[in-house]
Amino acid sequence: MPFRSGSDWEQSSGPIISRKVHLTAQDEATAILWPQGGNFDTLTAGEHPILAFGRVANRPKNITGVVMSYDGTVAILNVADKFISRQYVANIASYSDSNQVSSWQNTVFPGDPVFVDDSEPVYTLSTGCTLTFSPLNSLGSANPLAGYVFYCQDEYQDDHVGGPNTAAAIPQPAAADTTELLTLCVMQVNDHGDSEVGRE
Repeated sequence: MPFRSGSDWEQSSGPIISRKVHLTAQDEATAILWPQGGNFDTLTAGEHPILAFGRVANRPKNITGVVMSYDGTVAILNVADKFISRQYVANIASYSDSNQVSSWQNTVFPGDPVFVDDSEPVYTLSTGCTLTFSPLNSLGSANPLAGYVFYCQDEYQDDHVGGPNTAAAIPQPAAADTTELLTLCVMQVNDHGDSEVGRE
């Protein structure tokens, strides 16, 4: 499954702080974008995932941002705080010591934190998903904080926004204690998600 694409990825007109980033590292000390490539989807033009920037060893103190464009060599990231984008989020809340999902976010609320999770895609449901609700990945390493669940524009009533806005609430998992891929809007932040919780 590819990363999130389409015309509705941008859910706020700003703020925008665009920064050019080389997709791959020149050496171990050079910043990279992750998770992408390998077991994950490889970034292509027209896709807009939230990714982490910098060495994986720096986690969770990584810059995060949404890909605005990619030309095959350089990605342009919006790294601005409070920008809202529509993203795929797996409802995983934590992993066990055996690298299996141990709990799920069965109810999603506005303001719930969302993390860039580089667990193997077998755990995060999809090769095109970079976000979960788990502060730690399946190996117990802290995940960078990507942002918080927020309302998409079509989750407001017509009389508040105008136009064909019909959805009444933030999307929820269809069944309890089951890994599902949700399409949610995420208000991004750039303070790291340094946490010791989420692993049993």
